[in-house]
Parts: sequence; structure tokens; C-alpha cells
Amino acid sequence: MNSIRLRLFLILMLATGLVWLSGVVWTQYSTRAELRQVLDARLAEAAQMVSSLISDRRIDISDAAELASTPLPSGVSAYSHRLSCQIWSLDGTLIGRSGGAPAERLAGNVAGFDNTLIDGNEWRVYTVVNEHLGLRIMVGDSLAVRDRLVSDVIKGLILPALLILPALAALIWISVGRGLAPLNRMASALAARDASDLRPLETPLPGELRPFGAALNGLFDRVAAARARERDFTAFAAHELKTPLAGLKTQAQIAAMAGDDATRRHALDQIQTSVARTDRLARQLLDLTRAETVSEADPPVSAASILHEIASDLARTAAAKSVEICVDLPTGDEPAIADAGLLSVALRNLLENAIQAAPEYSAVNLSLHREGDMIRVRVQDRGTGIAASSRARATDRFYRGANASAQGSGLGLAIVATAASRLGGSLTLEPRTGGGESATLVLPMAKA
Repeated sequence: MNSIRLRLFLILMLATGLVWLSGVVWTQYSTRAELRQVLDARLAEAAQMVSSLISDRRIDISDAAELASTPLPSGVSAYSHRLSCQIWSLDGTLIGRSGGAPAERLAGNVAGFDNTLIDGNEWRVYTVVNEHLGLRIMVGDSLAVRDRLVSDVIKGLILPALLILPALAALIWISVGRGLAPLNRMASALAARDASDLRPLETPLPGELRPFGAALNGLFDRVAAARARERDFTAFAAHELKTPLAGLKTQAQIAAMAGDDATRRHALDQIQTSVARTDRLARQLLDLTRAETVSEADPPVSAASILHEIASDLARTAAAKSVEICVDLPTGDEPAIADAGLLSVALRNLLENAIQAAPEYSAVNLSLHREGDMIRVRVQDRGTGIAASSRARATDRFYRGANASAQGSGLGLAIVATAASRLGGSLTLEPRTGGGESATLVLPMAKA
């Protein structure tokens, strides 16, 4: 059931039906009880009236065994049936009865209300004892007629309400549709927009839809910011690639036109340098894309093995600068990291930055320690460090601070910070005691 309108309609109809059914049950119970009280009161009043009339000698019961009765006028409701009356002496002799009253005694000797079964029909009887005249007056009413009366009254109350239900359902359906009109207007406004239109929604919304509208506007803002970052990324990447490619073209022309081997070798060396820089830039662009893209994580793996692998891969690069990589790993249980790929990306860029910044004949320290459920990876060098004025923006994309290497692209720390965030950790940069920079990654261990 994907329709909100239909779902709301069914919920409201179910609630209405339950209320209606509860009303029916209550109406039936209360009406039945009220009618029984009214009819019982009528029996008691009739019996008292007959007793009073006999006492006042307005009814003569000395001769006739059957009391005279007056026919009911035409058009009177079928429920206006005669009550049955019997007059008995206290010694048990039938003195008289009304027309239509059963010949069998209506009730026993108990005064007040009583239920009696006569010829298969149940009667409700009220008995009055007139001690002065020595009479027992019984007035009865057939319970079958009573029940029919009660049922018909209840039907008369319920059937109109039942006939109203379809009209009520139509009103609920229309009302729900009108209530959802703001949502339809919002959908129409969004459908009419161009794909590049990320302006906030200005359609007036009811209170229930304002959180949704605010969330949607927040999404528009985030998408707009992401698009702006992508445009900046593309522009910076194009600029960064343009420089080494222009150098490649120039050095290739020099090598082609060189008149001596020394000039040609120098040009070829410059070409190799430009190719290496372009290769690193392209790899960093791919690393940044991977760090920012949500994908299925690699299986957990030992963090120490990743450190060994990265240090081995970059050993030749470090040796070319006469830089030593010193690795300090814990003994015993090796902590595992949840996403080996992201950790590799972060460590490679962090270690490459440290090697580039480190002076000749110095060491880059790479250490791994476990602290509770967290892993602390630290990379330290003895370079010039990050200038104080550049520290706040050190992890911005394509940002090169005052002390940055000329060979850098400004992507390394941005990649590390993004990867650390994706791993649920953090990157901390601080000056190293004695000179240089200390970069610390704090990451959660893989859950068992």
C-alpha cells in the first residue's frame, strides 16, 4: 500500500467504524435497558390503577369472569397491544381476566415483578395484593412482543447511522485529499524545476510538512555545496595537471632539438620528474575519489601488516632521498582495522608527505599502538613542519602552505583527513618536539 491518501483513508475509516460499532453496542444496551424500565413501570402503573378502580367500585367484578375490553382504534401501532390482566382472590379463585389474557394463572403468590412461562411464551408480570378487598391483581406483558419492540427501536436508531456511513466515507476521502494538497503542490513545484535549480523551496507548508521541507532544503544546500566542491576540484585538478604536462611538452621539445647528449639527458631527466609528479597527482586524485565515495568496506585486516606493506612500498622512494623509515609495531595481538583499503590510502599519503618533507639523512618514524578499542598510528618527520598560519587549512584540497614542498599538490593531507573521517576516526597535526611535524591517526578497531 504505497498511497498515503489510501492509507490515511483506511485508518480513519477503521477508527470511524470502531467508534460507530461502539456506539451501536452502547445504544443497543442502553435502549434495551431503558425500554424495559419504561415497560415495567407501565405494568406496575396498570396494576395499581386496576386495584384503585376496584377499590373505588368503578369496576364491577361480581358477575363476569371476563372483563370487558374496548377495541383498539385503527392506525394504532402494533406495539400498542393490550396488557393482560387477571384478578384472583387470595384463596386462589379466578375472579376475572381481560380479553386475550391466558386462562392459566399469570404468576405465583409473590407480589411485585415475576417472569412466567405460559404455553411456551414468557411473560413479564407485576402483581398487586389488595388486602382490604382480598384480591391479587396481576398485569402481564408478553416478552416476545417486548423484544420485538426493543429490536425495532434499536434498528430505527442504527439504520440511519448505517446509511450515513457511505456519505461519511466520501467526505473522509475528499478531506484527506484536500489535506494532502500541500504535498501535491510541493511535488509539482519540484517536478517543474530544472536539474540545476537547487534554490530552497518557498512553497508555504503546513506545520506537519515544515520539517520535511527544511530537510529537503538542507539537502539542496548540501548538494549545491558538493557541486561547488566538484567544480573547484575539477578546476584545481585541471590546473595541477596542466603544469606537469606543459613541462613534459617543453622538455620533450628540448630533448628533440638538443645538440649534445648532456642537454638531452637533462631534458629526459626532467621528463621523468614530470611524469613521476603527474603519476602521483593522478593517483592522489583517485585516492581522494575513493576516500569520498561510499562503498562496501574491505574485510578487516591486521593494521600492522598494512604499515609493513606501505613502508616496504615506499622504501625505495625514501632511499632516493637518503631518508630512513623507522617502524615501531606492538608485540603480541595485532589490532585489526575494519577497512584495509582506506587505511592504506591514508597511510600511503601520510608517509609520502613525511618523506617529501624530511631532509636528507634523516628518519621518518612510523608507529602503531593500541589504546583500548582504538588504534593510534603516528608518522613523524624532521622537516620544516606546517607553518602556524597554514595549520588551520592544512587539510583543505589543493592547499599548499608556506612551508609546502614545491613537488606537492596539496591533496595528501586532504585525502588522509577524508579517509580518517570515513573510518570513524580523526587526524591530528602538531609540531614535533625538536623540529618537524607529527601526524596522528586515531581509528576504531574492527569489531569482532
